[in-house]
Amino acid sequence: MGKHRGTHDAHLVWDWNGTLLDDITAVIGATNAAFAEIGLAPITLERYREMYCVPVPRFYERLLGRLPTDAEWDSMDGIFHRYYSEHRIGCGLTQGAEELLGEWRRAGRSQSLLSMFGHDELIPIVRGYGIEEHFLRVEGRRGRSGGSKAIHMAAHLAALADATAPERTVVIGDAADDAIAAAHVGARAVLYTGGSHSRASLESVGVPVVDTLEEAVEVAIDLVA
Repeated sequence: MGKHRGTHDAHLVWDWNGTLLDDITAVIGATNAAFAEIGLAPITLERYREMYCVPVPRFYERLLGRLPTDAEWDSMDGIFHRYYSEHRIGCGLTQGAEELLGEWRRAGRSQSLLSMFGHDELIPIVRGYGIEEHFLRVEGRRGRSGGSKAIHMAAHLAALADATAPERTVVIGDAADDAIAAAHVGARAVLYTGGSHSRASLESVGVPVVDTLEEAVEVAIDLVA
């Protein structure tokens, strides 16, 4: 048996959209704006959470019955991001997020943020919410949108190798892909029900599922204790 690590050794990798940022209403509106571009009917939040998956083109395939063409994808992706950018401004941080980040940092523990939102857009947004100082590293997606977080997670933890190790890292996110990305690098994951997935779809992944970020942090500590 290896020795138990103290909770000060735990490192959290936070997801952004749907986890720290309570933006699901903006996401649904942007999704429906993109759907309208190719004649799809609007989707409800419940239906979205039942159907959503990564890579995102597969989500559209579930609804269309086929993968979107490259031209359709580029058009829908552009519309989604334009609409989202306009409506994200009205979104706040998830309840308790700012306090949890501050408490974790003041306790001498480390944390970082990894998002599939475009990197150059993400940095000023996170800074605008006044929480950038809590993270060792804030990183968004570089390159084409729509893919999985796994490769990005590997690069993210490699850049944090001096501060943490995968076996004492817990990813907190709202999507099955967050758990897949964690498993890809040998980290643990806790999934939060307030974002893109239904509880049932999250539970099918086989990692702890919680309804608040406070619960997520409590479970994360237990996972690496």
